[in-house]
Amino acid sequence: MRSVTEQLERVLSGVVMPPPVRVAISEAQGLLCAEEVVASAALPSFDQAAVDGFAVRSVDVAGASPVRPLTFPVVGELEPGSRTPHRLQPQQAVFVRTGAPLPTVADAVVPLGEAQGSAARVTVTRSVASGQYVRRTGEDVLPGDIAVRSGAFIGAAQVGLLAAVGKDKVLVHPRPRVSVISFGEELVDVSRSPGPGQVTDVNSFALAAAARDAGADVTRVGIAPGDPRRLLELIEARLLVSEAVVLAGAVGGHAADVVAETISELGELDFTRVAMQPGSAQAFGLLGRDKVPVFLLPSNPVSALVVFEVMVRPALRVMLGRRNPYRRTVTARTLESFESPVGRRQFLRGQLLRDERDQFLVHILGGSGTHLLASLAEANCLVLIDEKTSTVPVGSEVTVSFLAQRA
Repeated sequence: MRSVTEQLERVLSGVVMPPPVRVAISEAQGLLCAEEVVASAALPSFDQAAVDGFAVRSVDVAGASPVRPLTFPVVGELEPGSRTPHRLQPQQAVFVRTGAPLPTVADAVVPLGEAQGSAARVTVTRSVASGQYVRRTGEDVLPGDIAVRSGAFIGAAQVGLLAAVGKDKVLVHPRPRVSVISFGEELVDVSRSPGPGQVTDVNSFALAAAARDAGADVTRVGIAPGDPRRLLELIEARLLVSEAVVLAGAVGGHAADVVAETISELGELDFTRVAMQPGSAQAFGLLGRDKVPVFLLPSNPVSALVVFEVMVRPALRVMLGRRNPYRRTVTARTLESFESPVGRRQFLRGQLLRDERDQFLVHILGGSGTHLLASLAEANCLVLIDEKTSTVPVGSEVTVSFLAQRA
């Protein structure tokens, strides 16, 4: 029986990042930048007013106060987007709106609340220093500065910065394309009512959602045909358009033998037992001309999702270029005692809580029933119990891995 660490090493050693692609910045959110984006111009590109008020020379308003107000003629008005040059003379003021370019020679803005003015004259009741209430040229970014670094996560702020420096497209590590396929004679689509001995296809929906949550571009193929030749054609076609293929169905017995024999023309799936519970039986291989990673997960939805979380998700995160492909883990104290099989790493469904001292506590959900999907739906974490542990008393410290964050 192979350890979890050994199996994961085999999986990750077969993963290759797709080559970077150039996309519109509106499509880049959530991806990693694959180039150093260098600013070719200053940001802001001109001195501009940071507030509504009166543009002045700071030297002209030095010493102004409520008991010693200074009055100046207002010689113009500037709005954002104004393209007409305006030169300020000594002892003059120009009314400016936020974002408007400052007149030549002006180096400060007196906010409206600190002045009483009209269209013709303004009385200033406080002094302002040079540069006060002004967005200076290049204050944010200077020409030659790196605006977005290679490897940086592109979020809303990065998209905005790319637009600000004039980049409408950017080189990124793309989302890996993932095909999700269920197989099994017992499966029917969710749109149909199962007959005797039949069950609804859960895995293609659940695993497609899990792959999407991991950041992949997902195609949910649905239920594979039972005919071996058609199954081979389907998988071969998906290998041509995917960076990873996820199959869910019987991992042992006759059904697994049929799948292994059917796709043997495309490469070898390594069927193995991994020292974990749930999801011990699983398979992995690099198939097709391009050696595409193919995962075979158990038919049980809970086991399939746990194996996906432990094996498939890290692989997809590596494909996305993430330096750390794993979920965040914390230490928590158990709220109940339970047994754990020696020799297998347990991945228990749990509900993570905080006590009045802001310490983590964890409540185990679902007991030992790996088929209990409702308990996984309630879980916000997986509780990791190592292979050497047989008994976990109440209050024991355990490692907990976060699942997808809820709204």
